[in-house]
Amino acid sequence: MFTGLVERTGKIIKADANGATKELDISLNKPFKDLIYGESIAINGICLTLVEELAGGVLRFHALEETLKRTNLEEIINKNSSVNLERAMQANARFGGHIVSGHVDCVAKILEINDVSGDFEYKIEMPKSITPYLVEKGSITIDGISLTIVEVGSDFFTVHLIPVTRSETAIGERKVADKVNLEADILGKYIERQLSLRFSQDTQNDNKSNSLSMTDLFNAGF
Repeated sequence: MFTGLVERTGKIIKADANGATKELDISLNKPFKDLIYGESIAINGICLTLVEELAGGVLRFHALEETLKRTNLEEIINKNSSVNLERAMQANARFGGHIVSGHVDCVAKILEINDVSGDFEYKIEMPKSITPYLVEKGSITIDGISLTIVEVGSDFFTVHLIPVTRSETAIGERKVADKVNLEADILGKYIERQLSLRFSQDTQNDNKSNSLSMTDLFNAGF
């Protein structure tokens, strides 16, 4: 589990194919301390397992074929762009972002980047698969960064970035038409699931209450 507060940025300096998967070596802008073999680290919002820490603080991960298909990692590798990194949250740490699982829902294109009074407005296409979970002032994870949604349109949404977020994370390298990883707020997904189950159960109960069988009549004394 993560919070969406980026701790480091890095470059994928090697991406060797290993069958359908890829072995990724990532060089960090600043090394982590006291890493544990097998721990979870979010790479651009993707929960990956640390395989090995190499010389110079380079970290090695394995990215499965499914991960490569569903995220922007391949594009990042091809464009030699930076990635955001965050270690899993600790139970005794300050919770500054929102609950992020590290399971990317989809990728989407950046439609526009505008300077709005010193802040930067990113207009991003809104895939139908996450439309139900996006609300104004709600949370969205973009390339592993916890951000607040400003506007929700019919097929887009916007977020605003302060200059420090743009300069201290990899999103500052993203350009119009680049793809970003999106993870919708998991709380919205749970609410939708609970409501759908409750609605289904209520519908079944209504159908039962409207049906009358011979057994019902017999039990009632007829």
